[in-house]
Formats: sequence, C-alpha cells, structure tokens
Amino acid sequence: MSGGYQAVMWNRAKYIYDAILILGVAAYIGSFISIGALLHPPKDAPEWIDLRVRAFGTCAFLMLTVILSIGPLARLDPKFLPLLYNRRHFGVLTFFIAAFHAWSMVQWFAVQNALPNLVQEFTDWPNYLKFIGFPFKTLGLAALLILLLMAATSHDYWLNFLGPPAWKALHMAVYVAYGLVVLHVMLGAVQTERGPFIPLLIGASASAVALLHLLAGWREHAGDRGKAAADDGWLAVGPPQSIPDKGARIVAAPGGERIAVFRDGNTIGALTNLCAHQNGPIGEGRIIDGLVTCPWHGYQYQLKNGCAPPPFTEKLATYRVRLKNGMIEVNPRPLAAGTEAAIELT
Repeated sequence: MSGGYQAVMWNRAKYIYDAILILGVAAYIGSFISIGALLHPPKDAPEWIDLRVRAFGTCAFLMLTVILSIGPLARLDPKFLPLLYNRRHFGVLTFFIAAFHAWSMVQWFAVQNALPNLVQEFTDWPNYLKFIGFPFKTLGLAALLILLLMAATSHDYWLNFLGPPAWKALHMAVYVAYGLVVLHVMLGAVQTERGPFIPLLIGASASAVALLHLLAGWREHAGDRGKAAADDGWLAVGPPQSIPDKGARIVAAPGGERIAVFRDGNTIGALTNLCAHQNGPIGEGRIIDGLVTCPWHGYQYQLKNGCAPPPFTEKLATYRVRLKNGMIEVNPRPLAAGTEAAIELT
C-alpha cells in the first residue's frame, strides 16, 4: 500500500496465508464441537448452542493470543516474519469469530425465552461493585466493540485520515481488548466450568504472551544500547557475508537510533529502520523484486537512495557505508531522505 491507496496486488503468498487461516479456524471449531458432542452429548437446543458458544469463544481467544504473539516472535526469530504480512486479515477474522460467539450467546438466552434476564444482567448496577457476581458479559461486549472498531479502521484510508499516531494508538487497544477478554472468562466460564481446560487455556495463553513480550523487549533493549563508534565515528557492521543476501543486519548508533544495513548481491546500503508508512521495522523485511519491502504492510523503497518507486513519493533517510579492512562500516549520521548512498563491492 502507499499514500495513494494503491494496494499491493494479491499474490500466491497472500492466498496461502488466508487459506491456512480460514482452514485452521474451521478445523478448530469443527473439532471442538465434534469432540465436545462425543464426550458430553447435548440433550437439547440450549446445550447445542452452549457448545457452539464455547467453541467460538475459545477460538477467538486463541486467535487473539496468536495475534499478540506474532510481533515478539518475529523479533525473536525472523522465520515468523511472514506471519506479519497479513496480520490485519487475522484481526478482522478474529472479530467475526468473536461476534458469532456473542450472537450465539444471545441465541442461548432467546431459545429459553430469557432475553429479559440478559438485559437485567447488564443493568443490575449494584453487581458492578462486586467481584463474584460481576456482570462479566459487559467485559466481553467492551472487548468486542474494540475489535469492531479496529476491524472497521484496518484499511489504510483510516491510517491516512486519522494520522499514524492516532491510528497506532487506536490499534494498540488490542491489548485492552485482550485484558478484558481474560477478565471476562475469569469472572464467567472459570467460575462455572469444573474441568481444567478453560483455566489452563487462559493461564498458559496469557503467560505466553507476557513472556514473549518480555523476551523481545529485553533483546531490543540490549540492542538499543548501541555500538561504540570508532575514532572516526563509523560503526562496524561485520563482514559483507554476515549480512544476509536480500536481508539486513540492524545496528544501533550510540544514541539508540536503529540502522538497517541491507545487502543485495554485491550492493550494500543503509536505511533508517523506520518505515515512512507506520514506522514499521524495515530491517526485518526483505528485498523483493529489487526493492526493500517493509514486513508490515509491503511499502517498498530503493536500496540505493531510500526512495519509493514511482508514482509513490515516500523517502527514507540513508546512511553512508564503506568497506574497510574486510568489514562493512556505517556512518551513524543520517543523510537527507532520498540521498543516494549505497556502494558496490568489487
């Protein structure tokens, strides 16, 4: 995507990503309902709907857990980077699964002619001051509304309309939604379920998300301390072959500024690690069709000068690089965005 809303065209990788996503969701829900029906055969319509409620509810929670794990996983191991490419699709599908879970709950009350009880549960104000007996469904509804807002504003039109800071802040609310879902389940299903499945699911998932973010944060903090510059101010990157072909090594200047040093065959160039679109981590991307491609949303730039290919106009700051004593070095002082600075190795 770019500022003119010209979408990156669908390709085989995108189709495979979405196909696996949809098939995985269908397999989980189908297996959950089938196994649940075999272990505890439902006796009437409410019990069938209750089984569906739990299937879609646990599926939505696991999907949200995976979404929050993709970022730190990709920073810990580049093998997970492809999961970032269409994470918005993942989020939108999660909203629809969560919405069907909520609709199934309404159906559960409806088949028992108990919809007034549901309304009363939302409006029983004294219970909001309790722990046991808290109207936990309001927490789930609040999380669903956040997911709806995020799904509705996932297109780049809203990023441009709201501006990157506001759009990013809005979509960081996914962490609020996750916390609300955990409380929703802890105050709801955990209080009524006798088996260990739900408590283990919540505990393991929330712990995994927290641990992954702590590990990724620790690694990035260690890297952001920055390398000590040589007497002439240049930073050592490493031998040319230490930079993966079509990929990058990220180095940090003494002040913590991240620089992505790419190698495309015999061409070495350095760009700021911040994508002009949404400050995505350029250095975690790849060179595709001769262009440095951001792993978040596919924005592309020429390695030689940091300019997006025509007709797009985005530009990145570049850095001077050199080969000295068999080592690639980068000057941590940024050049003006769009300045040609790449070198050719002989």
